[in-house]
Amino acid sequence: MNWQERIMVDPNVLVGKPIIKGTRIAVEFVIDLLARGWTTDQILKEYDHLTPDDIQACLAYAGEVLKTERVYVTPA
Repeated sequence: MNWQERIMVDPNVLVGKPIIKGTRIAVEFVIDLLARGWTTDQILKEYDHLTPDDIQACLAYAGEVLKTERVYVTPA
């Protein structure tokens, strides 16, 4: 999945949060719905302008961002 084809960042849309191209739906919103237990089918029914590839792109984007995240632990 090449998420770059479906996810974009525009500082003029949702204060620059990553969104699904052609929408005002943030990646974090889709990830949150999935985390709350929504199925892909439920999301597609509620947001009928999205596609299964849009949802997959959100997951791929989140996975890539998490791979670059670094956690620094301060010793107690």
